[in-house]
Amino acid sequence: MTKYVGAIDQGTTSSRFIVFDKAGNIVSVAQKEHKQIYPKPGWVEHDPLEILHNTNEVIGAALARADLSASDLVSVGITNQRETTLIWDKATGKPLHNALVWQDTRVDQLCAEYAKNGGQDRFRAKTGLPLASYFSGLKLRWLLENVEGARAKAEAGEALFGTIDSWLAWNLTGGAKGGVHITDVTNASRTQLMNLASCDWDEDMLNEFKIPRACLPKILPSSTVYGEITTPTLRGAKLAGILGDQQAALVGQTCFSPGEAKNTYGTGCFMLMNTGTEPVQSKAGLLTTLAYQFDGEKPRYALEGAIAITGALVQWLRDNMKLFDVAPQIEPLAKSVEDNGDVYIVPAFSGLYAPYWKESARGVIAGLTRFATRAHLARAALESTAYQTRDVVEAMETDSGIKLSSLKTDGGMVANELLMQFQADILDVPVIRPKVTETTALGAAYAAGLATGYWSNVEDLRANWQVDKQWTPALAADKRAHYYKSWKKAVQRSFDWVD
Repeated sequence: MTKYVGAIDQGTTSSRFIVFDKAGNIVSVAQKEHKQIYPKPGWVEHDPLEILHNTNEVIGAALARADLSASDLVSVGITNQRETTLIWDKATGKPLHNALVWQDTRVDQLCAEYAKNGGQDRFRAKTGLPLASYFSGLKLRWLLENVEGARAKAEAGEALFGTIDSWLAWNLTGGAKGGVHITDVTNASRTQLMNLASCDWDEDMLNEFKIPRACLPKILPSSTVYGEITTPTLRGAKLAGILGDQQAALVGQTCFSPGEAKNTYGTGCFMLMNTGTEPVQSKAGLLTTLAYQFDGEKPRYALEGAIAITGALVQWLRDNMKLFDVAPQIEPLAKSVEDNGDVYIVPAFSGLYAPYWKESARGVIAGLTRFATRAHLARAALESTAYQTRDVVEAMETDSGIKLSSLKTDGGMVANELLMQFQADILDVPVIRPKVTETTALGAAYAAGLATGYWSNVEDLRANWQVDKQWTPALAADKRAHYYKSWKKAVQRSFDWVD
């Protein structure tokens, strides 16, 4: 009887369940979007119960489409939007508040307060992260201080903190009736509460941020058997893999050697480079993070360049500006002009992430003339993703001392061939799209399959990886230099907009 591995891919805008076979091919998939809640400018929330309900629904739908049941799955992995933060009641399983999404900026002022004493990088050596509203620790602090009764419950161990992986794992393995309260090293490394060297919660950081240890999940490897699933659709299956979404994509792209890198093009853009068993401290504005840890092995580290807004800019042009009706229409619209008409969009909607880390930046459109059309705006939006990626690549090369020879890509935007070609042009290296572009879910499946012997080792996984298409640079050097110089000028204009 053929066996498969399942992956829950809980993202910023939707939840999916994907079933993979031994060759890493997709057997079945189901997906459902959830609401984005914006209570105030800069605040972004999700309803954890809606996410849980949708996750259970897509699991059932994907299995039904392939006429499969839980007994056909060797194991199941979870990959999740990282940093999105929630607390829930241990006895009832009810969230005490909506989840605060990674894009949420309500702790800006708190970050600024901490930065007054020791600067933005005061915790970087220990955690790999600068002070920024992006990470979970201060979001948890906000919840503890602003939700009635939350701190008292958390201190008593009656309220549990988690990123979305912890919330799903707890609910899948029994919830209030004995669910496991866990996270993996990759998600823990995004809280700013974990010590990079020990891969455990750091007492000093907990004291600094006023976080009670009693509410925190246990930190485990990314690939190990966590427990048995008890929910109806997956009853009896083993939960055996957890990876934050970007680390999952690194595993899905089989970047197991130091210097191997991937870039995921989604709501935001996230580039990770494997740096091996030692953390590399960034001097160029990148994050030092956990790449993955397989059971019984040393943790592997990565440098990460996180870009807040890429695919979300396409959504903004669609929904707020009404430039087109559906996202794929941006490509023919952008192609209808031969260049950007010297228009540049810096989408600093919630500040700029790597390598700038400017909380006070806001979005700008620069270079407008009467010549500019909606087609030029569409093209400038796509190009902004490629420019932001080059900013990160240059920082990564500076930190690691390794010159990028090619870029493996994945995520929703890689279907856009105009973007992929421009990415190769502006980086001046080949850009490669793999056959299976759902590398985030695939990475979670790989972690779960390795833990349960479905795949024997990483060489089995490397053998699955195949090229779908490669783009080679075709832009004249002088044009490349002009475009990038203009982009840098536009970025400068976005700084310090918020006082």
